Amino acid sequence: MARRSLVLFAALALVGCSSSPTADLVLTNGTVATLDDDHGRVEALAAAGDTLLAVGSAEEMDRYVGANTRVVDLDGRLAVPGFIEGHGHYMGMGQAQMQLDLLGTASWGRVVSKVDSSADETASGAWVEGRGWHQEKWTSTPERMVRGFPTNVRLNQVAPDTPVYLTHASGHAAIASDAALAAAGIGPDTPDPEGGTIVRGAQGRATGVLLETAAGLVQEALDASRSDMPPEQRRERRREQVRLAAEEALANGVTSFQDQGASFETIELYRTMAANDELGIRMYAMVSQGEVTAETRDRLAEIRAVGAADHHLTVRAIGEVTVDGALGSRSAWMLEPYDDAPTDTGINVTPMERVRDIAEIALEEDYQIAVHAIGDRANRESLDLFASLFDQEGVEGEALRWRIEHAQHLHPDDVPRFADLGVIASMQAIHACSDAPYNYQRLGAQRVDQGAYLWNTLWADGAVVGNGTDVPVEKINPLASLHCTVSRQVPGTDTTFTPDETLTRRRALQSYTINNARMAFEEDVKGTLTPGKLADVTVLSKNILTGPPERLREATVDYTIVGGEVAYANE
Repeated sequence: MARRSLVLFAALALVGCSSSPTADLVLTNGTVATLDDDHGRVEALAAAGDTLLAVGSAEEMDRYVGANTRVVDLDGRLAVPGFIEGHGHYMGMGQAQMQLDLLGTASWGRVVSKVDSSADETASGAWVEGRGWHQEKWTSTPERMVRGFPTNVRLNQVAPDTPVYLTHASGHAAIASDAALAAAGIGPDTPDPEGGTIVRGAQGRATGVLLETAAGLVQEALDASRSDMPPEQRRERRREQVRLAAEEALANGVTSFQDQGASFETIELYRTMAANDELGIRMYAMVSQGEVTAETRDRLAEIRAVGAADHHLTVRAIGEVTVDGALGSRSAWMLEPYDDAPTDTGINVTPMERVRDIAEIALEEDYQIAVHAIGDRANRESLDLFASLFDQEGVEGEALRWRIEHAQHLHPDDVPRFADLGVIASMQAIHACSDAPYNYQRLGAQRVDQGAYLWNTLWADGAVVGNGTDVPVEKINPLASLHCTVSRQVPGTDTTFTPDETLTRRRALQSYTINNARMAFEEDVKGTLTPGKLADVTVLSKNILTGPPERLREATVDYTIVGGEVAYANE
């Protein structure tokens, strides 16, 4: 903060002497989409320190160029406010780069092959981890399936003595080998944990598939296997996760990240790295629901921070509180059964009584709350709870900015309640296209057409609609999510679905910038390229605001600028 104040003081002093302040960075000769109605689209901008000085014509920005100014010729490229990832899992993004990447695998056989190769290279007793498989996206169906999932038989064949733990792309299911199940103590008589399911075959044998909280049983065993890791090695591993996540985010034009659920330990790591200028991007860290109890209120008060380390760390939210699961695992909590599973309505992962307890603590400690709700019942229950608390405490929801993360499937009666209550719809457009191949299969035409991914309807009603990728559920690629926002194109086809729910290019870009800033109470310092705000800028190779929708997928990130400094350059 001191650096920014000195820069602004120097700038004001120069203005007082009838000369323009000198910029540290000037971007010129391009298209600058400020998203500020007072400035519109211009062709250049200037920044000093971490602050935007001015926007305007190339000629106007020339006055800010000094001997030490870095001038970047955009050569017709597009500069936009730095992308703000509205919903992701930061440590999970780093962890995903330290294990098997299963996103996009075309078959169960390909997954097993990757495990086989990894098991051969793994030290004795070490686990094989992976993430990203999705049974609905395979080109062929495995021979043995139970409840729509493969069994672990082939994993046991290629890695009989190696614990294998593979997380579903959604993060709401996993499959484990028998060695991993044994390490977790899961046997024939192990009961399902609250909010989870151990999927079993006809004879009662665990198939290896674990839904929701059941996956935590194996995760605990995996964590225990590392308990003898020296503290310094453990800290370095976690720092490496942060570094890898930052590199990936910056390469995709992301300048700010809203982390959905960090432990107190992780938040302390963020704080230390931010103070040492090592965090890389700006972090809005939410306290994980598991950390929030009546006994931890003092800790919540201690770690609360707004704009610390020159706006690199804010801690003022609890999330994501998991009300239900995901559509792909049929654990999204629905009002009516799934069309392809007539006896199944999904899972209420965190009992609503517990959600209410967390929400009451959030109110008392002045924390925002973000709940995960995908199914229509999960959304209704969440809105009901919010409405009840707002009424009970006599508060206005709009001022609290409480959030529903995903808000994917809504009953028509609940759609206007977002705007009426002042509840934010923190959505991830990429999920709509990613889920498109099995949406109608799961829910049928009526539920999809009336209530699936209602970005435009919610926006028109007056609700704040955010955007994101839910990384590592999907790759952290804002351009892919924006493409889905404006096209709703089914992957691998030329078809679209419910096209009335698409957003215009400008609104799509707003959903990834100023709207996400608003979701984090940060619209005064970021989200538009307005003089006086932070100089966070993403430069794209193509103008995604014009031309065919395909341009959004063809564009690349050429520069990512955080606080006036080039943090990533596509050389």
